[in-house]
Amino acid sequence: MGIEEELIKLAPPKETILTVGVFDGVHMGHRHLLEIVKQRAHQKKLLSGVITFDRHPQSVLQPHSQLPYLSLLEERVKLLQETGIDLVSVLSFTPAVALLSAREFISLLKKYLKMRGLIVGPDFALGREREGDIGLLRSLGQEFSFSVEVVQTLSIDGEIVSSTSIRQALAKGGINKVETLMGRHFYLIGEVITTDKRGRILGFPTANLKIPREQILPANGVYVTIAQVEGGKFAAATNIGTRPTFDNKGKMVETHLLNYKGHLYGKKIKLEFIQRLRDEQYFASVEELKTQIKKDVEKTKTILATK
Repeated sequence: MGIEEELIKLAPPKETILTVGVFDGVHMGHRHLLEIVKQRAHQKKLLSGVITFDRHPQSVLQPHSQLPYLSLLEERVKLLQETGIDLVSVLSFTPAVALLSAREFISLLKKYLKMRGLIVGPDFALGREREGDIGLLRSLGQEFSFSVEVVQTLSIDGEIVSSTSIRQALAKGGINKVETLMGRHFYLIGEVITTDKRGRILGFPTANLKIPREQILPANGVYVTIAQVEGGKFAAATNIGTRPTFDNKGKMVETHLLNYKGHLYGKKIKLEFIQRLRDEQYFASVEELKTQIKKDVEKTKTILATK
């Protein structure tokens, strides 16, 4: 299906104020921009709308340098809808779309989404080879009768909020910083899969999550988390890493749910990250590891009791 067929299906009932972007993670910077889109649309009695893409343009333009996602498409759409924006439109970013000129792309938004205004950040650009910078967009605005507003980038504690800064914080295990920049807990969603059941042998059964390879993971280590499964919430101690005391093979996400009764295999778990406890480490014996896990579980209980 081409971009015009996708846009025809969207067909808003009246004119719109739009913003365009990937919005990976739907962080505080994105929410700041979206609030202004909503305000302007309300003031003009128009619909507010966001255009996002099914994949990051970089995955098409530079296929050998894939960026891991802070939130995969289904979750990203859900997070965007939760902001209260009127329209959340997902377009397929294909090589054909990448070749559209700024004029061609804008004319499609004007024709099919009845765009009356475009609100973007200061570094925004669209169209083939990012030709549609702010200057060109304003020129096109005069030609196609739509306004262009530039919203300054949001900073928190002197740092610009961006998907890149959040990825960097995750790579260092900086969960508290990530929460500040995102305005929410970072979370993963995965299906529980069967493994060697070593956690059960240790006395701390773990749910091993299958996480899509496109999803970014926090740095290796042990984290205080909250696990949501089948409508319930459970305190959980989560390890991300390669299990160096045992096989040291492949990065895994395994979580021990406190006070959970029942089988988890095949179920989906949403895992919210609250705090980092420690680095992943090698233990000389299984007994040393068991002692440390007990400490991790007790710390998890203590920390979550104050939340």
